[in-house]
Amino acid sequence: MNLENKLKSLSAFSFSALIVMASLVGCSNESIDDTDPTDDKENTDHFGTTGPITGLTYPIVDTQQEFCSDNSSLIDCPEAGESFFGQDAQYAGNKPNYTDNGDGTITDNVTGLMWELSMGEKISFAEAIEKAESSTLAGYTDWRVPTIKELYSLILFSGRVNGEKAVELFIDTNYFEQPLGDVSIGEREIDAQTWSATQYVGRTMKNDETVFGVNFIDGRIKGYPKYSPATGDPNKMYFRMVRGNTQYGQNNLVDNGDGTVSDLATGLMWQKADDGQPRNWQEALAYAETLELAGYTDWRLPNAKELQSIVDYSRSPQTTNFPAIDPVFETTEINYPDGSGGHYPFFWTSTTHQDGVNPYSSAVYVAFGEGLGEMNGSVMDVHGAGCQRSDPKSGDPEDYPQYFGPQGDIRYVYNFVRCVRNIDE
Repeated sequence: MNLENKLKSLSAFSFSALIVMASLVGCSNESIDDTDPTDDKENTDHFGTTGPITGLTYPIVDTQQEFCSDNSSLIDCPEAGESFFGQDAQYAGNKPNYTDNGDGTITDNVTGLMWELSMGEKISFAEAIEKAESSTLAGYTDWRVPTIKELYSLILFSGRVNGEKAVELFIDTNYFEQPLGDVSIGEREIDAQTWSATQYVGRTMKNDETVFGVNFIDGRIKGYPKYSPATGDPNKMYFRMVRGNTQYGQNNLVDNGDGTVSDLATGLMWQKADDGQPRNWQEALAYAETLELAGYTDWRLPNAKELQSIVDYSRSPQTTNFPAIDPVFETTEINYPDGSGGHYPFFWTSTTHQDGVNPYSSAVYVAFGEGLGEMNGSVMDVHGAGCQRSDPKSGDPEDYPQYFGPQGDIRYVYNFVRCVRNIDE
């Protein structure tokens, strides 16, 4: 199938998906209907709208980052051709749109997912699964533990953190209750991670069974030990149930045969192979903005949520000898810090990560290779392939890699680029 026909196929797919969603929930634009919540809802969808607003099964919710910055400070958003053009705030996406249903649930009108408003107390991973399977919240019986991609749909990069201290949360607190860590019992404010259903296919630290989660206090994805390494007891974290749009987070990838890959689920087209060159953040932005590939010149550096959408959490270097991405993509292999092969790069996003005393000096990356850190003098996978963290935007390449923080997170600064564009309608 040639590219023109693939794009026509996408349009047909999007229209058909929208019709299917409309047939499930009706064509009203009302944010919530007045059906009796005690009716039988075991196998019914209740999006409160016509489902995902774009007609796609996996629409990406915008990050809500609305400022521009250079390597260290706020700036007026640059014009095309100027330094630092192409960052997150300069490309609009699907604006977050929620409905409070008044029954302890929140509907995401972009994704078609319905969420639990309040998470309650921290619980173990097993308890989270049990709670979802037995819940009848708002009269529904099809609640589940969200996948990491479902959970990450809620993150907002308008958030800000300063080390262990929350400044502005990375989730919309007008709709969602999000507790902080309990400092009265010795926790840090950032100790408020949320479980996902996505278990890491590899192991972290010293062979720990690991589950991915999102920290809406500090704006990161990490793999967290399912059990305490010290005691063997189940670790406890927060957990928010979800229901609806069971296709959310599932990619529909097509190799276009011209160096590009289309995801018909998200409506995004990707650069199939990175060019093998590490860059700082400014260089990454410039490379993406000037790329000409497959006849297109509207490539850009993806934002954090766009790039995370193509992580394949069924893969890891430990278990598949491949990065955490579908093999339709080509990814440069790099060396581990000890010089051995089989490692894979971090990839830049256009999203600034507001963390630390200077909230404009770091940008988000997604690790398709292992999330390395140095613990007790040993470099190991501390966060899992598919984690999302951040690096300083600039620095002398001779000074890196460095190791930073309690898990000794590796900092490369010179990361790789995989460009994206919107599929033409």
